[in-house]
Amino acid sequence: MRHIYSAIFYIALPFLLLRLWRRGKAAPAYRKRWRERFGLIEKPQGDTPTLWFHTVSVGEFIAARPLIQHYLDTGNYDIVVTTTTPTGSDRVRDVFGDAVFHCYCPYDTPLFVKRFLNKIKPVIFVCLETELWPNIIHFCSQKKIPIIVANARLSEKSARGYAHLRALSSPMLNKISIAAIQNDTDADRFLQLGLKKSSRHVTGSIKFDLKIDDTTRETADALKHAINAERKTLIWIAASTHSGEDEIILHAYTMIRKKHKHVYLILVPRHPERFDQVHKLCVNSGFNTIRRSQNNDQDFDIMVGDTMGELLMLLGVADIAFIGGSLVSNGGHNYIEPAAWGLPIISGPSTYNFLTIANELRDAGALTITPDAQAISQEVIKILENPDRARTQGNAAKQIAEKNRGAMKKLIELIDANIH
Repeated sequence: MRHIYSAIFYIALPFLLLRLWRRGKAAPAYRKRWRERFGLIEKPQGDTPTLWFHTVSVGEFIAARPLIQHYLDTGNYDIVVTTTTPTGSDRVRDVFGDAVFHCYCPYDTPLFVKRFLNKIKPVIFVCLETELWPNIIHFCSQKKIPIIVANARLSEKSARGYAHLRALSSPMLNKISIAAIQNDTDADRFLQLGLKKSSRHVTGSIKFDLKIDDTTRETADALKHAINAERKTLIWIAASTHSGEDEIILHAYTMIRKKHKHVYLILVPRHPERFDQVHKLCVNSGFNTIRRSQNNDQDFDIMVGDTMGELLMLLGVADIAFIGGSLVSNGGHNYIEPAAWGLPIISGPSTYNFLTIANELRDAGALTITPDAQAISQEVIKILENPDRARTQGNAAKQIAEKNRGAMKKLIELIDANIH
């Protein structure tokens, strides 16, 4: 089945390149560095063993950053970090610069994968969450390179997809050396699809091991003071929104402002190619709108978060958070970051990507599920009018975040035990 899959992938390559070219219209970086996607790289050969970390995009890289930093700090390894998206690539370079070797992950064909592995010669492969590619896993296994799936998760929806392709997915999962899985439910799904029992390890989510450094706190405090010096009103952030959600958020904001005039909104689209579109949408809605990337000295109703790598800081500016990807069928985004700041959290009903975490936050009274603009506006107004409730919800969220720490230590122990 893997050979059939590979043949289909080769046939699809022209269409994949066309897709990159089309995406490049909105995000020009997609039209660059195509050689890397074919495994055509020039990695300097060092004297120390190479660890390969694959993080698809920004979210996975942010989760893996402390893990990568840990191995970088040892001084014992060369580090290779691959991503799939330009935004992920930009974050790797912004954070680590030349301290790691970074490139795009090769397309999952035998030729490109073997070429890539022969260039970097890793002693271990660590991929984040469910970024599983049959040829990458097959050829790592063939070369006896241990395969670690870190912070692994498998939603019911994803499990159904893998089950439809069991002849391909089951042999792939069977080759995984270690799966450090976020919870028992997902672990059972992995086992049902072909993961070996000996490879199953439930470690929790490394995203709970988030540390908010002093610089981030100071920047957030300074921006919050600049926006709202007298602290007499509320700052609401809608984070990681997708197409179709911004209109709902703006409708909710309109209803909120009819009752409370002094509420600020920070609106942060998930994808940078939508920054201009969302800014225009806010302006056309009649609100005084500024962009975070530009001069923030002027008064505003809405700030569009159009910078990369600042979402955690912007959450620290807010008093209440809505998490996007949840009003559309996208499964939601990271609820842990607002929880770490001690914010009351609002979400739409689509939470399958973070289902266990969302349920735990909801059961603790820290997360409210809202289906539409009317319900969102009502929830924001309740929190605005009841500061004690806001504090109770925020404290509950922070307690959940702190209680679940420790996954990173377990993951590092598993990786160390498998480095040859």
